[in-house]
Amino acid sequence: MLNTYLDLIAKATGLPKTKISNTINLLEEGATIPFISRYRKEVTGSLDEVQIANIQEQLQKLKDIDKRRETIIASIEEQGKMTPDLLQKIKKTYQLNELEDLYLPYKRKRKTRASVARENGLEPLASKLLLQENFNINKFASTLLSEKVTTIEDALKGARDIIAEQVNETEEARTSVRQSFKDDAYIRAKLVRGKEKEAAKYQDYFDYSEKLSRCPSHRLLAIRRGEDEGFLRVKIGPEEEEALYHLEKIFVKNKNEAGEQIALAVGDGYKRLLAPSIETEFRNLAKAKADEEAIQVFTENLRQLLLAAPLGQRSILALDPGFRSGCKVVCLDAQGNLIYNGNIYPHPPQSRADQAISEIKQLVKKYKIDALAIGNGTAGRETYQMFAGLDYGRPVDAFMVNESGASIYSASLAAREEFPDKDVTVRGAVSIGRRLMDPLAELVKIDPKSIGVGQYQHDVQQNMLKESLDRTVESCVNSVGINLNTASKHLLTYVSGLGPTLAQNIVDYRSENGEFKQRKQLLKVARMGDKAYEQAAGFLRIRNGKHPLDNTAVHPERYALVEKMAKDLGTDVSGLLTNKLMRQQINLKNYISEQVGLPTLKDIMAELEKPGLDPRGAAKAIQFSKAIQTIEDLKEGMVVTGVVNNVTNFGAFVDIGIKESGLVHISQLANHFVKNPADVVKLGQQVEARVMGVDLERKRVQLSMKEV
Repeated sequence: MLNTYLDLIAKATGLPKTKISNTINLLEEGATIPFISRYRKEVTGSLDEVQIANIQEQLQKLKDIDKRRETIIASIEEQGKMTPDLLQKIKKTYQLNELEDLYLPYKRKRKTRASVARENGLEPLASKLLLQENFNINKFASTLLSEKVTTIEDALKGARDIIAEQVNETEEARTSVRQSFKDDAYIRAKLVRGKEKEAAKYQDYFDYSEKLSRCPSHRLLAIRRGEDEGFLRVKIGPEEEEALYHLEKIFVKNKNEAGEQIALAVGDGYKRLLAPSIETEFRNLAKAKADEEAIQVFTENLRQLLLAAPLGQRSILALDPGFRSGCKVVCLDAQGNLIYNGNIYPHPPQSRADQAISEIKQLVKKYKIDALAIGNGTAGRETYQMFAGLDYGRPVDAFMVNESGASIYSASLAAREEFPDKDVTVRGAVSIGRRLMDPLAELVKIDPKSIGVGQYQHDVQQNMLKESLDRTVESCVNSVGINLNTASKHLLTYVSGLGPTLAQNIVDYRSENGEFKQRKQLLKVARMGDKAYEQAAGFLRIRNGKHPLDNTAVHPERYALVEKMAKDLGTDVSGLLTNKLMRQQINLKNYISEQVGLPTLKDIMAELEKPGLDPRGAAKAIQFSKAIQTIEDLKEGMVVTGVVNNVTNFGAFVDIGIKESGLVHISQLANHFVKNPADVVKLGQQVEARVMGVDLERKRVQLSMKEV
């Protein structure tokens, strides 16, 4: 079975079977994807996280198919209908639709038109018709009349029902129709009569037709949403005439009266049974593909947001803006602890701007504030304009911070546990401030779906979305590395090999015993076994610890190797970390062994070059044009500065400092053809764009990055 798996996974992924086999072994032993990709490169041939995850997904699919196969075999054997030929066919296939086709004739059914016809004794007529010989059909049918079958036409109709069901359950017929759908299926949408006003946002699909294979994921998901909301009628399928032509070639063998009856049965079987069944199958396939593409966009956006450059440990004054209710103000120390909270009312209707400015200046001075974090929601732009660039008597940068999901966090159990005596507005402002200090550490506390960087996240398959997003968060957390002595339980949960229980145990150990001095202390944490330690240790950092390598991504299993390198040069590890010339003398080939190859050695050298350095860089403030306050200030041809705040399959949305984000359609991203917007722009990227159109009524802004 494993060899079969290897062949199929190799075909699906294009990867060598040796690498796949070694990766499967590591996964089956309980190794995590981040650990395998970082610390087992010699074993996998340096496969990255995406390739390893793909292997894992393909393996699970094959296991699921085998599980379904066992259920099907047991069901057919229980009915006493299994034959050696059928068993061989069932065991041979790894296509789920083929497996279900083979099972279809034996699947227990509710009462059907065909089963009623059989009960009424019409199977002999159906069998006779299928032979398509020349015989007196009416005469033969008349011999089968009864109280329930009173006319010859009733008899023929019942026989055709039996034949139609056989057509539907014939593997060759299903394969033929499936091929017709694959080659020629169209997706067609029509407005539900009388719904013109309510369905206005779906007006592009009121009379829409496109080849299914060419329909992009965002369009398919929009059409499905319109259908789910009751505004659109949607049909998927090829031209009926073409599909029937291929089916009749299979079943209609003679041009006689029996053949005509078979053709009628084939037509009925296609329209009533086969077409709806295969349409459902292709709807599901198209939806799965669209889900996959939408989730890919979402996860890439999430990755970029989580890996956004942090400001670092600086004193922050955070503002959660508002008009009528005022702006919530909090001050955080360099560790993110709340040291002040209050309210100011600079905007209408109170309009106490001078008083608000005076209060903020006093807070900046009192708490030695280094930066302002201003939420980008309601009144965010107005608040930013008021407080950015003021003379505070010390350097203070102002940042607009994406506050999507802050309200979700503020009402969460985690927020209530940390701030039980504060209301949700204070907690939300704290979240905004902490996002500036370290986006990753703060955003892991929020359900990724609430962060607002995807498209159609509520329309895609939710389990698949959650798995993908969780894997992305885990990947980001482990790629950055986590400070073992300051990380929250939420952040630790995503570290390779830990999970909620061990994360809580680490926090408890820290509370009882003080800061960790070295990585190996982790083995004293409750329920921390050797395997969990192996998986987690390399991703946890200890600053100023006993061992200098504890603040690097060098795994403890390789400390002895680095110590040998240092000893060979007549120094210690600290000396090796601080002396670049000495590191340049290391000949990596001298340290290659069965367990350690050049990939790991190169990773170790890269870590020795930058111990403890955050790979995310540092946050930079963005300056919006002061001349643009609202959408009414925009004019066609105007060049604006903005920040990419969402990337989709059809383009990118750009925050240009007003309430409405502008859309740069995929065709306007560059002077050359762009297949994937993510190849051109990234979340958080500062860009310049030209205003192409302003729709004041629909509050839409069209932008172009061509020749800007």
